[in-house]
Amino acid sequence: MKTVEIYTSPLCGYCHAAKRLLNQKGVAFSEVNVLEQPERKAEMIQRANGGRTVPQIFIGDTHVGGCDDLFALEQAGKLDPLLAA
Repeated sequence: MKTVEIYTSPLCGYCHAAKRLLNQKGVAFSEVNVLEQPERKAEMIQRANGGRTVPQIFIGDTHVGGCDDLFALEQAGKLDPLLAA
């Protein structure tokens, strides 16, 4: 299974929803809290091609996008293959 990294904020409902989906699927992920580590926000923006909002989700080298993008992959049946590839 590919590594999953998610940039979050504890105040973000979309972040909680994305993490809940990953947890329900049994996916281990590393989390970067940009409020606790504000220096990592610039890294997130660069990796996300200018994306400034949280969550920003990466599966392996693939930038998934945000919560809506993650759920769209799940609904389309494309999330599991992406995680397993």
